[in-house]
Amino acid sequence: MHSQDRLRGITPFVATVEHGSFTAAAESLHLTSSAVSKSIARLENRLGSRLFERTTRRLALTDAGQAFYDTCNRVLSELAEAESVLAAQRTSPVGRMRIAVPHTFGRMSVMPLLTQFCQQNPDMQIGLAFSDRFVDLFEEGVDIAVRIGGPAEYPPSLGFRYLGNEQLIFCAAPHYLAQHGTPDSLESLSDHQAIVYDRVDGSTSPWYIASPDGRIATRTVPHRMALGDGEAQVAAVVAGLGVAQMATWLMEKQLAEGQLVQILPELAVTGLPLYVVWPRRKQLTPKVDALLTALEGLSISGQNGLQAEKETR
Repeated sequence: MHSQDRLRGITPFVATVEHGSFTAAAESLHLTSSAVSKSIARLENRLGSRLFERTTRRLALTDAGQAFYDTCNRVLSELAEAESVLAAQRTSPVGRMRIAVPHTFGRMSVMPLLTQFCQQNPDMQIGLAFSDRFVDLFEEGVDIAVRIGGPAEYPPSLGFRYLGNEQLIFCAAPHYLAQHGTPDSLESLSDHQAIVYDRVDGSTSPWYIASPDGRIATRTVPHRMALGDGEAQVAAVVAGLGVAQMATWLMEKQLAEGQLVQILPELAVTGLPLYVVWPRRKQLTPKVDALLTALEGLSISGQNGLQAEKETR
């Protein structure tokens, strides 16, 4: 059976459900009541299921009818969205989008941009998933993902934009340094209480140290606290519980307000990269293009990430 024939059967069925009778559905479709009744009878025969319980007083959906209606409603909604996208001619973003973002970076950096984007595009409906794992965009129906870390290259099925690398610095609260002294070398830094990040696999993040040859070495350090949340780690350091090596984007506000100060700036290193990733087949839709443009405002390094932009299209 051709898809056009399937759609012809769906329309009278949906109209009957929404209007409550064959007569009302027929009037809305400019058909006769008999034509609508016969169309639904043919649909039931093709499906091998009764869709309505018919009484002299009313029509009621069977369980199979309700399930079929829910599916039809979703399909028709997606068709309407597709028509809206085509009608917009790439000038007006409309429809639904699902976006995946890391927990802390998503709350602190992505949400302000999305809030402004939604205010400027009232016909968009956004679904935002927070997760620190790398979601499968195709299996989980994600339109755009913001990722910290990941490969330098992606498969041909994915487009990506590189928006810079985070910068890792050592920091502490001024009152902690006043009490314990300010370290003046890597060796003296090791004498201080460390506040480290607790990874989901049970390990803790090491310190990253630039070697004389330019490579980045790691050093596991004894620690006072291991926290599985970046904002909690910042709070612990602000409270004067120790020193930490963290990304500047995570504590930009605290640095600006003097709650934290950088120590040993010569030990600052480049951290993980920031990427925006999307299924390449979705790139031509206005809503994806519009949101990708909005996300170009993301910054992870304190510099304009677009200066280092690397894009595949």
